[in-house]
Amino acid sequence: MNPDSNPTWQLLPALLATTAAPDATFDQATAGLLRQLVDHSAALAAGTVRQTGRDWTVTNWAGPVRSQPVPEAVVAEAVDRGQVQRQSEWTVIPLAAAAATAADRTLLTRLPQALLLQSSPAQSSATAMDSASSLTQWGQAAAELLTDLGPLLLRLGDYRQRCGRLEAMLDCAAQWHQEDDPEALLHAIANAATQLLQSERASIFLWDRARKKLVGKPALGVGNQPLEVDDSAGVVGAVLQSGQPRRWQASEDEEAEINRAVDRKLQFVTRSLLAVPLQDQAGKPAGVFEVINKKQGAFSHEDIDTLTRLASQAAGVIRNTQDRHTAIRSRDRLIADVADTVQIIGESENIAALRKTVQRVAATDLSLLILGENGTGKEVLARSVHFQSPRRSEPFVAVNCAALVESLLESELFGHEKGAFTDAHQARPGKFELAHGGTLFLDEIGDMSLGGQAKLLRVLEEKIIVRVGGSTPIPVDVRVVAATNQPLAGMVREKTFREDLYFRLNVVSLQLPPLRERGDDILLLAEHFLSEFAQQIGRLPAKLSKHAVSAMRRHAWSGNIRELRNLMERVSYLCPGDTIQVQDLSFSADPRTPTGSDLTPQSALTLGLSEATRRYQVQAIEQAIASCQGNMTDAAARLGLHRSNLYRKLKQLGMDAS
Repeated sequence: MNPDSNPTWQLLPALLATTAAPDATFDQATAGLLRQLVDHSAALAAGTVRQTGRDWTVTNWAGPVRSQPVPEAVVAEAVDRGQVQRQSEWTVIPLAAAAATAADRTLLTRLPQALLLQSSPAQSSATAMDSASSLTQWGQAAAELLTDLGPLLLRLGDYRQRCGRLEAMLDCAAQWHQEDDPEALLHAIANAATQLLQSERASIFLWDRARKKLVGKPALGVGNQPLEVDDSAGVVGAVLQSGQPRRWQASEDEEAEINRAVDRKLQFVTRSLLAVPLQDQAGKPAGVFEVINKKQGAFSHEDIDTLTRLASQAAGVIRNTQDRHTAIRSRDRLIADVADTVQIIGESENIAALRKTVQRVAATDLSLLILGENGTGKEVLARSVHFQSPRRSEPFVAVNCAALVESLLESELFGHEKGAFTDAHQARPGKFELAHGGTLFLDEIGDMSLGGQAKLLRVLEEKIIVRVGGSTPIPVDVRVVAATNQPLAGMVREKTFREDLYFRLNVVSLQLPPLRERGDDILLLAEHFLSEFAQQIGRLPAKLSKHAVSAMRRHAWSGNIRELRNLMERVSYLCPGDTIQVQDLSFSADPRTPTGSDLTPQSALTLGLSEATRRYQVQAIEQAIASCQGNMTDAAARLGLHRSNLYRKLKQLGMDAS
């Protein structure tokens, strides 16, 4: 037979062309085939029909709008006998119902059962038998194509739909992994389910085992109302208990399976429902994923598969997000606890001003230079800046520059590669790498060698390091806080400190006052340390007596806060009572200033007679007052003075008369 005159060969290209479209469906392919059939044959119109209940329904139609009803009796006879039937202008060709596999048998429920051809009355007369035969030939060719290719086209459409859903799920999963807020994540998951499954609402029920409740988080379409149900109620309860998906349709299933109490509470009517289990990492039940009211038709087996896959992805993302937030909360709590222990204690005017400055500069990345005597708390101040800054969750690394010898400085700060020098058995990151993203505290910066200063300046300018023995540049993001007790400006003039490094570090300068200039901060700090050590020992904090307070106020505190802390630690462990008396305070002698028995003829020559005499008198008076437990009358008598003369002497020597 000539292919050009073969109806099958003429209809097949159009059918394949329609099927090849990226978004083609079985109905679209069938409609295209029917249009070609009408164009090439003597048919006025053509359609496909399928029985729905007791009625025959047209599933596709090509040609003028039908003016007559479907000849149901003829269609039923053609399908029952499996033969072509004609009546008036109608020709009905049954579609073969052969199915080789279970998958094909499932598809048969979706395939049309007959091809319906409508011709003009003139073509249906006895004088037009040739036209009727030709029409039947064209119709049978179309029927064979639909019979042979129909299941394939349906499966192809299903595969396309499934691929589209899987692609959408992958896109959703990628977006979910970028979501940090757990509540927003649950809303995104529920919203994806409603779109993919074309449903009105979705709920993610998480199981509260202790309360035996399923808690909806969220329930899309419910608003802000809390949604809780018993973990054994309704379809969701059955899914939780069985671990198997369930679907419910109002026209098909028992009404008792639905928890209508929720509908009444929300003023909503559930017409259809699909629920699948959520499982934790160990495969144990963790909740239920539910979608409600399919917008068109009922939930299908494909919908069950889609929601099950979506639930599997959602369970993993929810678990990871919850674990991440738990870790973040634990980290933030630990950071807050550490930050609470690193605080600038004091209410004096200079400390209050310093605290305000720290609050302003902490939010920036400006380099800081902290100046102050030994023991004034320079590292505590640096840590306070770190924990008030956006870098608080990143490392704080402290380096004592005075302890770095020239030969090891570069390795300590910048790291080294394996084999870079003797004993370099493995690669090791330096302090800059360890502090990446956080704060690097360079203590005693004034003691760093000139060679080390030059290398440090290069890194501060370029923000790039190279390990010893390596060649790979490593970018570092570090905020540098330097500290010293030395007069750097004078060292710059003496050429013992690089001027360019000085100005690079001294963007913001913070001056810590010595303890002797902080007034009643001495007592606040003492009480803080007493409380801290009492907690360690497991006892109530000791109290300072009035005379002990007076003695502490008079003391010079050459060791500053470090000396005060050591003294409070000592009395916390050694004081026999609950009240610290003046005799319990054994102050450390100022190593920089000769007093009392330290005053020798040589030191007197160094200090001068006037200063040596003044210091001797100060110590003698302090010892007399301490030995008399603050009784000024007894102290004056012991010194051989009248009480008024003792006060006058205190004023002359610049001592605190209180």
